[in-house]
Amino acid sequence: MSNNPRRNGDGRLADNIAYFARALRNAGLPVGPGAVLDAIAAVEAGRIGTREDFYWTLHAVFVKRHEHSILFDQAFKIFWRRRALIEKLIAQMSPIAPGGKEEKKPQAGALRVAEALATPRQEKPDPVEKTEFSAHLTVSDREILKSKDFAQMSASEIAMAKRLITGMSLPDDEVATRRFLPDPRGRRIDLRRTFRRSLRGGGAVIDLAYRSPAVRHAPVVAIVDISGSMADYSRLFLHFLHAIAEKRRRVYSFVFATRLTNISRELASHDPDEALARAAKRVQDWEGGTRIAHALHDFNRHWSRRVLGQGAIVLLFTDGLEREVTRELTFEMDRLKRSCRRLIWLNPLLRFDAFEARASGIRTMLPHVDEFRPIHSLASMEELCRALSDKLTEQNNPRQWLRAS
Repeated sequence: MSNNPRRNGDGRLADNIAYFARALRNAGLPVGPGAVLDAIAAVEAGRIGTREDFYWTLHAVFVKRHEHSILFDQAFKIFWRRRALIEKLIAQMSPIAPGGKEEKKPQAGALRVAEALATPRQEKPDPVEKTEFSAHLTVSDREILKSKDFAQMSASEIAMAKRLITGMSLPDDEVATRRFLPDPRGRRIDLRRTFRRSLRGGGAVIDLAYRSPAVRHAPVVAIVDISGSMADYSRLFLHFLHAIAEKRRRVYSFVFATRLTNISRELASHDPDEALARAAKRVQDWEGGTRIAHALHDFNRHWSRRVLGQGAIVLLFTDGLEREVTRELTFEMDRLKRSCRRLIWLNPLLRFDAFEARASGIRTMLPHVDEFRPIHSLASMEELCRALSDKLTEQNNPRQWLRAS
């Protein structure tokens, strides 16, 4: 066995650390050539005993900020597991090679890391393609992606969709509050400020001051179904909520499958991957069953008075396929409708042209919503953003679905 650790592990330890650093750099970590040399020197001086020792040695060199730990963890698991080099290194550098357990389920940053690791080591020049003039080639990739169903997107298309979602913003749907603010163009006289101005001049001249109602953005409350049937759509919709939460202060997010969970604080994180990882860690029933009535009961009882003030808009994101349709569902839907200014039901099933409101859960919920909209593509998300400041149209009137069925 060679005594030089650089040549152990199939003789390519330094090369693989360099490839690993390149993958981290592609995933977004600031890793330079100096850090690669430091990592190789640290591995040589550390005398690796276990897989965990190797992990923390590289972690100490490559990770400089707390939010980079998640990406490093996923990159380490995928890169070194695929090549199985750590066990070979330990076997050659120590007499005992203890095995380590690896988590199979990817967490935050797994998609970004997987794309970084998929980059070829040696870049080859792109083959020269012949230019062909065709009508169908004039449509941009972005326009095709906007109309594509979330469930049919590849990993690269989902990543591009997330970047497009980040650029979305809600319209300025402002509502007047009960508070008043000084306004020289207001229609109401502010008596208190008027008296104060008059006292400054001894009361000889009365200088009228005006005020107008304070205007604020209406709160947006999202109740998202994360059951198994909604998994392909709920994750991208949570990215949409994260994007608008960064631009608006009052965005409240709740998820449910068999129980209701408030993830508003988790989605407040700046990094979207970290935000969804924190939310997934807190939620215990991800991709479980569906209990819509139970979730709405918990929301109406514990959260409605806290978040549904000042003309709140509620986005109910579910397919409406309730397991047990009882009178409780009717009562809770009616209570939710009366507590908010506008209740919009977003249903991925509307992507089908032959959709009919025949399921008992859907027929029970439809009479209590203001709008019934599809939510299966980027185009439908953009339509939702524009529609939040518009009036109800007959096309999205939920009662037409009841009449049709």
